[in-house]
Amino acid sequence: MTVRDVVIHAPFAGWLTPLDEVPDPVFAERMMGDGVAIDPIEAVLRAPAEATVISIPETAHAVTLRLENGAELLIHVGLETVALGGKGFRAVSSPGASVQAGDPLIELDLDGVARAARSLVTPIIVASEGYEFAPEKLSRSVARGELIGRITGQISGAAKEHGETYERPVRIEAQHGLHARPAARIAALLRPFQADVDLILGGRTANARSTVAMLGLGVRRGSELRVIGRGADREVAVNAVAQLIASGLGEAATEASPAPTFQTTSGPICASPGLAVGRVVQFRLGDLPVQRDGTGVAEERDRLAQALHTAAASLIETDFVAAELAAAHRELLDDPDLLERSNREIGEGRSAAFAWRGACESARERIRATGDPLLIERAADLMDLEQRVIAILVGEAAPAIPELPPESILIAPDLLPSQMLAFDKSRLAGICTAEGGPTSHVAILAASAGIPMIVAAGTSVLDIAEGSTAILDADHALIESDPAPDRLANAQRLIAERSARRAAEARDAKEPCFTADGVRIEVFANLGSVDDARAAVAAGAEGCGLLRTEFLFLDRDAPPTKEEQRQIYSEIARVLNERPLIVRTLDLGADKSVPYLAMGEEENPALGLRGLRLSFARPDLLVTQLAAILAGVPPGQCRIMLPMVVELDELRQARRMLDAAAEAARLTDRIALGVMIETPAAAVLADSLATEADFLSIGTNDLTQYVLAADRGNAAVSARADALHPAVLRLIRQTVEGASQHGRWTGVCGGLASDPMAAPILVGLGVAELSAAPAAVPAIKAAVRHVRCGDCRALAERACAAASAHEVRAIVAKVLE
Repeated sequence: MTVRDVVIHAPFAGWLTPLDEVPDPVFAERMMGDGVAIDPIEAVLRAPAEATVISIPETAHAVTLRLENGAELLIHVGLETVALGGKGFRAVSSPGASVQAGDPLIELDLDGVARAARSLVTPIIVASEGYEFAPEKLSRSVARGELIGRITGQISGAAKEHGETYERPVRIEAQHGLHARPAARIAALLRPFQADVDLILGGRTANARSTVAMLGLGVRRGSELRVIGRGADREVAVNAVAQLIASGLGEAATEASPAPTFQTTSGPICASPGLAVGRVVQFRLGDLPVQRDGTGVAEERDRLAQALHTAAASLIETDFVAAELAAAHRELLDDPDLLERSNREIGEGRSAAFAWRGACESARERIRATGDPLLIERAADLMDLEQRVIAILVGEAAPAIPELPPESILIAPDLLPSQMLAFDKSRLAGICTAEGGPTSHVAILAASAGIPMIVAAGTSVLDIAEGSTAILDADHALIESDPAPDRLANAQRLIAERSARRAAEARDAKEPCFTADGVRIEVFANLGSVDDARAAVAAGAEGCGLLRTEFLFLDRDAPPTKEEQRQIYSEIARVLNERPLIVRTLDLGADKSVPYLAMGEEENPALGLRGLRLSFARPDLLVTQLAAILAGVPPGQCRIMLPMVVELDELRQARRMLDAAAEAARLTDRIALGVMIETPAAAVLADSLATEADFLSIGTNDLTQYVLAADRGNAAVSARADALHPAVLRLIRQTVEGASQHGRWTGVCGGLASDPMAAPILVGLGVAELSAAPAAVPAIKAAVRHVRCGDCRALAERACAAASAHEVRAIVAKVLE
């Protein structure tokens, strides 16, 4: 092993101070690594040695360098300066640049930053394992370029000691880069493998089994990564990770509702739409005190392990959104980076609670240092888990959530997911946080509960008086305290009108749906869980038009057994209480991948091995699923639907497999088998498919992207993927006409079925069944009840003759007006 010293020079003039005296425990207690700090008196940060610039965040408050001996050096200008959002900083270098000692890296407004930040003290940290920092004399004034220390570490031989490697480059195409959910998917993907796998961005490396380590890379869309594996199954493991990344990390937009658009501009942001009036409740929650020193290494490590296990078991899964949150939190509780840092601190004599807090604080600081607002939102998840585990370790309940008065407008610096889950949502009229972001888990929970929410509103909202009256207009990202009487009366009138409309729609939704001239239109719901089924029945859904069975196959190391599937299908059928249940067979591939199906790299996954094609390639999965469906759903209630069908031969092959499964189950009733119309080929061949399909159901999400050549998961073109485009509407018309030639009905189960504006057009095109998101069912039924079929047919013809989706929407808006 070759070892080399790198001399470190002062990056600017100032007072050289020991790291212990930095007024921030993350740095003072060396949670991020060893080093020194300088309180600067110059406004230009310069390179302290010959190096390569690894990263400078958009906020330009920090820089990470790769030194000649391979060490990573983090220079963090000031404390808590990421909160300034780049104000007062200007990067004069860029990632990938080679710099010499003394070259300028960052310019700063010294006076402005000093007034706005907590401190100008600048830690200089060795962020790599296996390197030692030897400072020169401390607690003294230094000039720019003066020697302040040396870093010793290895520069060659390390890779060979770990054995041969296998490497693949890959580009991040997921819209929001590598944030918490996709990072957790990568970590979960690697569980069955033995190989050590790292992700490398520039000169920075992260353990691909550690969600926290991967978040610290600050990987964004368009980043070029290297995936490197070491170990017996390194090639398979690396290929699996590369394939997951290349497929978009499972981050394509969902059918039910798109994620809120993230705004990079400063100011309040709507995280969940709506309007609310209520009394302000200011919410703050402090930390539990912890002891610094432990009672013994073995005992403290065992206590931490038990606390992590207890915390994981306590995570709430009341609905699909909470289940996703719980899965992400379990990944963090099992994160090797957090565990390694905690156990290292315990080995130095610290208590389990102190060590866990330090590890979480260090991880949060590394995430903040990326300067990426989307990643910074995930710091709240780490804070949440930090408090959960510490409460268990110190034997105290977490600080109590206050009981809210009715119609509360909750204001807080930020909220943790566990706090959001604990509040009585029936008393929450609205939420406003000074910090946070629209894609945080709290924002997702608020949107799921239908609670208006504003985030990133700034610290001024924390000064709104407790108990004062406020209007929270999340649609326009505004909060107004002590409003004028006329403003208050107008807001209350709008809320009452909306509430009355929703109440009327909900009341009427319990009845079967007919147009104003008496034509029956069935309104079903799309489901992805048992809880979805309960919500659908409560909302007035007349059945399930699409059960997405993928939820049973995702986020696990092996496919579900027949019995596991049977139990879920049976429970959903029971909740639906004899209402029709259309079960879509497994639709994996494209934007949905699982670790136990090595499908190989695909240049264009949307056109590759997905849906029914994958089921035919893995007939064992389809045979098991068909058997589970037949065992779990009563024949009179059961319908089965095939995804991504192109032609009649595929339907015939699936029918043979279904008939064999029915024979094995000794069923005499013929089970209805339908096809999804998601490809232009299927729409054009609808008359052929309808000769043997029992029904056709149009998946407008995929059909739209294929017809318009616009990937709905690609932010650059997703706005073009509008299902009300005349080209899509004409294919829907052709599908209905083809099905009707053979007496088959046609439904729509894609996102278009959840749009009340689209309902008159779909009725006019001859669609007999609309399957919407459960929450949209009352509004869809109301939209159908207000139209006549003759008027709808005329409207549909005008829409099909239009030149663009924009023109179609204008036509519908004018008619509805």
